[in-house]
Amino acid sequence: MQSRKVILLAQVFISGLMAFSMSGIMGFLHTGNAPDFIKIWLSAFITAWPIAFVLSLGVSPLAFWMAGRLAKPRHRAQG
Repeated sequence: MQSRKVILLAQVFISGLMAFSMSGIMGFLHTGNAPDFIKIWLSAFITAWPIAFVLSLGVSPLAFWMAGRLAKPRHRAQG
């Protein structure tokens, strides 16, 4: 099992990378290659990252629980 410090740090990186990529993709889809696209993207990223981090703290335990349930070997009924 990973230490709390490693899990928290991983969530900082995961939420940052997801906020960066998603704000860029969605910003580009919304504005196209506008002259101020980079400014818009960075502004959206700065807003999205803390939100993504807080949400990841709540969603992560649920996601790990769901993954554990799905990955658990199933016992076949003998018939």
